[in-house]
Amino acid sequence: MISNKTFRIGQIVPSSNVTMEKEIPAMLRLRETVEPERFTFHSSRMRMKQVTKEELEAMDRDSDRCAAELADARIDVLGYACLVAIMSMGVGYHRVSEKRLSSVVKNNDCAAPVVTSAGALVDGLRALGVKRIALIAPYMKPLTQLVVDYLEQENIQVVSHVALEIPDNLEVGARDPNALRSIYRQLDLSRAEAVVLSACVQMPSLEAIQAVQDECGKPVVSAAVCTAFSILKKLGLRTYVPNAGELLSGRY
Repeated sequence: MISNKTFRIGQIVPSSNVTMEKEIPAMLRLRETVEPERFTFHSSRMRMKQVTKEELEAMDRDSDRCAAELADARIDVLGYACLVAIMSMGVGYHRVSEKRLSSVVKNNDCAAPVVTSAGALVDGLRALGVKRIALIAPYMKPLTQLVVDYLEQENIQVVSHVALEIPDNLEVGARDPNALRSIYRQLDLSRAEAVVLSACVQMPSLEAIQAVQDECGKPVVSAAVCTAFSILKKLGLRTYVPNAGELLSGRY
């Protein structure tokens, strides 16, 4: 599909998330330099400050309200922008969330498809055809292990991972993305087929994606990159963003 249409991108974001409203627009603005489609961006927020299982569960209960609000704007696609909130709710929960939010959107007279960052990460890795990955997460070790377990239940083996153990979500969002260019070297990549440079949509990584991929010679993605990929797929658009890693090369 090739069109000069302007697409409305809706995002449900945690109240303390300051990254997805930067990285998703940044990727799609880069795409606008080489493709005809244009995008506008619209958000609704759920309260969350500390990345704990209790706050994540409370936040997730608020996602239906956000979906209804965004449906009022007649968005073209809806992204749920919190990976660990979904994964902390149990194995396969991204399917439950996507189905429920799709119903909310439809019941509010909007036909937008729904993606979750959790489901997008799974789908993006599958699109690459990889089954063994290494990943970096900002979460405390128990939450990071939930992410590892979730992916492994989706038949994606995590052969190496680093947990940065940062509970404050604003602190996560304030990190220098280029710090990941050295942190990733702590990973054992000997068996990994791909690297998830940030298994968190709040931890900035976009500026480092292509550089780390060029250095390590393996596909490098992030939860945000995978979300952009899924958004473009749902819209029926070419999955190409310049210098954003293998998944957004347009080949998948």
